[in-house]
Amino acid sequence: MSGRQPAGPQTGLRERWHGKRVTVAGLGVSGIPAARALRDLGAVVTVVNDGDDERARTQAAELADAGVTVRLGDGATLPEGTELVVTTPGWQPDKPLFLAAAEAGVPIWGDVELAWQLRGPDAAPWLAVTGTNGKTTTVRMLAAILRAAGLRTEAVGNIGVSLLDAVLPDENGEEKYDVLAVELSSYQLHWAPSLRAHSAAVLNIAPDHLDWHGSMEAYTADKGRIYEGNTVACVYNVADKVTEDLVRQADVEEGCRAIGFTLGTPGPSQLGVVEGLLVDRAFVENRSAQAQELAEISDVDPPAPHNIANALAAAALARAYGVAPAAVRDGLRAFRPDPHRIEHIADIAGVSYVDDSKATNTHATEASLAAYDPIVWIAGGLAKGASFDELVERSAKRLRGVVLIGRDRALIAEALARHAPEVPVVDLEQTDTGAMSAAVRAAARLAETGDTVLLAPACASMDMFVNYNKRGEAFAEAVRALAAEHA
Repeated sequence: MSGRQPAGPQTGLRERWHGKRVTVAGLGVSGIPAARALRDLGAVVTVVNDGDDERARTQAAELADAGVTVRLGDGATLPEGTELVVTTPGWQPDKPLFLAAAEAGVPIWGDVELAWQLRGPDAAPWLAVTGTNGKTTTVRMLAAILRAAGLRTEAVGNIGVSLLDAVLPDENGEEKYDVLAVELSSYQLHWAPSLRAHSAAVLNIAPDHLDWHGSMEAYTADKGRIYEGNTVACVYNVADKVTEDLVRQADVEEGCRAIGFTLGTPGPSQLGVVEGLLVDRAFVENRSAQAQELAEISDVDPPAPHNIANALAAAALARAYGVAPAAVRDGLRAFRPDPHRIEHIADIAGVSYVDDSKATNTHATEASLAAYDPIVWIAGGLAKGASFDELVERSAKRLRGVVLIGRDRALIAEALARHAPEVPVVDLEQTDTGAMSAAVRAAARLAETGDTVLLAPACASMDMFVNYNKRGEAFAEAVRALAAEHA
């Protein structure tokens, strides 16, 4: 296996942090562990939070018991004497707190930067993944492969598991992991200036979160930060030239290699697909003449094209770390996707019903639609400023029919009228709890034997549902109710 990376400056951690006045911006999954870790190191910690609801008050009381000051309902004012700001990922760069910090010359770190700075001298290397879509699946595939290789690992980061919990030693002062599979969002990368991964992958780049970043250029640049200082491999998507351009622009360690992944036949220094096999032409002795079989397409669950691409990216990072081919196969076979990601719910009267509620933007939805044919498509929700013309134009030939839900469904209807006028459309105005049931039943009436009814909304869910998980659960419940009637 590859050797460990040099850790950052770690000598005298407690001396370094004792008495340091740190402001943590935001509670939640990353803010609370950051506040606790810094307080344990002897820092004087103040948490500021915009909200002042019951949940925030409960969290504040727990932190107060641990010696952390919490200021609720005012996240705009920089506490006096602040020497460092640590922010949770969702806070936008133009927040008044950050502007005040910049004016005062106070550095701003994200939770990822803090975790990187707090690593121990024998810290586990990071295999890092970002991209507009597919991050969580790829990181979880990577963790499954690493476990199959007998390594102590965890999928952490933007996946919902605090990086701080992973990098801090156990109660005996020992490192918990050999290597970490790290999902990083563009928000997290924006505030992580010193991060240097062992190897990293950018899966794809498509417009998203532009309200946070301000422009597509800024969003892309923040994604590209993941390659800075890589020591072994920068993994890119051959089908997405922007990812390769980001590799070319990155300042990496001497000897770090560019490794591509493709759904086609791979060239040298690439992983790809040949006659139903996932193969490696990057980490073999003779790249110009040899290819190493890693797994079969049937080992990937589900074997949709974009999911095979995810598997290849995960395999590339694992191989960069020195994992044997058999572990790639075994890890992919052991992996099971999270709910609401092209999840098959049921077959009813010869029609397959698939939940991809996680497809909250057009890029993810186009990948989802490419996996099935013919399709009755359930779409709509909060568009977040998206345009649907390219998506509809590219996918029109696959559509048997469309059922539209949600606040911005008219935008999709207009794109369908322009690019797929022959496709029947059901426009549902319902927004109550029975709306998804009505959508599923409308889709069932449009579907024919051999079709797939696909929930891939291309929109966010918050106009009708708490989150995409609740939207997917409503779809699954409606499908199961329909199945019971056909039983």
